[in-house]
Amino acid sequence: MFLGITATLTALFFIVNIPLTFTIIFLERKNPQSTYAWLLFLWMVPLLGFLFYIFFSQNLTKRKIFKYNTPENFQYQHLLRQQKRSLSRIISIDPDSPIERYRHSIEFHLNVSESIYTNNNEVEIFTDGHKKFEALFHAMEEAHSSIHIEYYIIKNDALSKKLFDILTRKALGGVEVRLLFDAMGGRYIPNAVLEAFKSAGGQIGIFFPSRFKMLNLRINYRNHRKIAVIDGNIGFVGGFNIGNEYLGMDKNMGYWRDTHLKIKGSAAYELQHRFLLDWRASSSEELLIDDLKLNSYFPNIPQKSGSGVQIVSSGPDNVNQQIKQGFLRMINTAENYILIQSPYFVPDESILEALKIALLSGIDVRIMIPNKPDHIFIYWVTLAYVGELIEYGAKIYIYENGFLHAKTIVVDDAVCSVGSCNFDIRSFRLNFETNAFIYDRNISIQLKNIFVEDIKKCTYYNKELYHNRSRRVKIKESISRLFSPLL
Repeated sequence: MFLGITATLTALFFIVNIPLTFTIIFLERKNPQSTYAWLLFLWMVPLLGFLFYIFFSQNLTKRKIFKYNTPENFQYQHLLRQQKRSLSRIISIDPDSPIERYRHSIEFHLNVSESIYTNNNEVEIFTDGHKKFEALFHAMEEAHSSIHIEYYIIKNDALSKKLFDILTRKALGGVEVRLLFDAMGGRYIPNAVLEAFKSAGGQIGIFFPSRFKMLNLRINYRNHRKIAVIDGNIGFVGGFNIGNEYLGMDKNMGYWRDTHLKIKGSAAYELQHRFLLDWRASSSEELLIDDLKLNSYFPNIPQKSGSGVQIVSSGPDNVNQQIKQGFLRMINTAENYILIQSPYFVPDESILEALKIALLSGIDVRIMIPNKPDHIFIYWVTLAYVGELIEYGAKIYIYENGFLHAKTIVVDDAVCSVGSCNFDIRSFRLNFETNAFIYDRNISIQLKNIFVEDIKKCTYYNKELYHNRSRRVKIKESISRLFSPLL
């Protein structure tokens, strides 16, 4: 009897694992790191590995899920052609232009991501949830033509109630209001709230919805973006989601330290384009944009001197990892320092090697991570990777004043990036993300000073602390790191 059951389980093991192994290796064409991790997991824990593969591993790289319609595409391609012609002209006329040093980075994002560079932007930085939402809600209250909101997570609590109150009231007042959220991140929003909003004239888009609200097989490939565009000329982008915990009201997480931007200027056009693409992929509405709507969505903005900004988006539907590659460009151009803040630090080999090369070249590399993990498995992986960089001379800071959720990188008082993209493989390869890349000394110095202030609330995780960690922690780090490409 026992031998019969064992033989049956062994046969089932091979029936399931062998075809799946060939699928992973020969058909999916995954990144080698990811392939090795999946094979290891599959053969160590066969049946559970199979279930995880079904839920977590789906390949989107061959699918074109975001598309412009003809008027949008005509306008956008026209802007791209203009930009490519004018960029070289700007440099040739003024070789001392502040963008000269980062000309190739700008061209890279222009060519790979079709990200238009604009330099007439006012950028405001928020690190506190109360101030960020005060600014967002004020801009929404002042809206005249359109409010476009896109968030990964929207909770069912007091903050989301205030959001829906404003959106519903503005929709009743004749403002075009569209709300887009990820199906998993917004699964707790009551249907009654959504129906009331729609009855007022608001429109809703849900990214990758499931037939069952609380069960979604697409655990990977989530829309992790946090975007708001008001009247086509004010944009918000960064790390804050919608919920009381982002105001520091969760006792377990404590104070929520994040970074978000308000951008007033032509970079809002790029956020608007991103929203419209996501909306078209997520909504049943047939959004036909005529000349009148184009003028409303992309109003005339004065061309005055301001911050240089490119809005860069990335996702698993594209073979390029545009935001990660932008980080690589920044790291490789560093001459003095690199400052990184991220709640999860799980770099792939390219980022890890670039940081090691920077450290060996005498660049001051400082990385700040949280002390309070919201995903414990990833926390151990993070410690493993920062520990490796400590051996090369990186300075690691563990934030103690609540939870650090900021996703920022600053290089040399000159260029910085803020957005939704973490320094981890999931954000690089599996999530849909949006970051602002900013070429501005003043904004970069502001973010550097914020980093310096945050250090006062950190523990310096030096070599001695790292080497004296317990054997138990070392085992957790080692096991977690094996599966880091899957996290």
